[in-house]
Amino acid sequence: MQRSQPWSRSGQTGLVVCPDAFLFSRRGQIAALAIRLPALAADLVNRLVAVIAAAGYQAALAAKAATTTIPIVFEGGPDPVELGLVTSLNRPGGNVTGVSNFSAVLVAKQFELLHEMLPNSAVIGVLVNPTSPSLAESTARDAQAAGRALGKQIHILNASTEDQIDAAFASLARVRTDALLIGGDAFFLSRRAQLITMATRHGLPTIYNAREVPAAGGLMSYGASLVDAYRQTGVYTGKILKGAKPAELPVMQPTKFELVINLTTAKAFGLKIPPTLLARADEVIE
Repeated sequence: MQRSQPWSRSGQTGLVVCPDAFLFSRRGQIAALAIRLPALAADLVNRLVAVIAAAGYQAALAAKAATTTIPIVFEGGPDPVELGLVTSLNRPGGNVTGVSNFSAVLVAKQFELLHEMLPNSAVIGVLVNPTSPSLAESTARDAQAAGRALGKQIHILNASTEDQIDAAFASLARVRTDALLIGGDAFFLSRRAQLITMATRHGLPTIYNAREVPAAGGLMSYGASLVDAYRQTGVYTGKILKGAKPAELPVMQPTKFELVINLTTAKAFGLKIPPTLLARADEVIE
């Protein structure tokens, strides 16, 4: 490792390495990396690194299980208190703090946006990843509540492989689903090209969590800014490297939510986006 280069990427593991901090990346082979996380975390502990920055709650849980002394900064995931990562958001305690993308109203807001775009929709599908049970359960629970409030019928489907994604879309077609919500999971972000292709093939208007999806051709996204979250993670990592204690750094919550609409994709679906919705969009892709 050349110390003249502050960051370097190692192999196919998706592990980003710098002299004093390590980051488990969301990119690459998500499922394969998840299986290796405990061993990767243990290796970092053996190296006596100064801080571990974990992208995704699975990486954070693996890091926490491996050490109670090395500071850990996490990014993303569901409620970190419910996961057991921290004692509370304001006073995390222990050696873990970070940036949470958790918002109790996110799924409800996504449903409202779908309803505004498709007011006559009756059946909404929701795709979750069962290998992320906490996130899948909270998404399904929030979706059912949002569906009841808007008078929608909800279909929850599970997918954690490419084949299961294809099967889920086939199932949605059989029940004549009007729209789809993709749960906020790193696996789905890594499979965004497949999701966009399947949504287009089935003519299924779909909302996602991250702007990276409509930027690649998806219809619409609403969620916390990943760029902002990674920036905040870097800020906290820097503070810890300068001597701050994780227990004294409150968990940062989303401060910036982005509504992104791909107008070209909307036209391909034959959708006329309400002007009020376009006016609220943070970004319109044409």
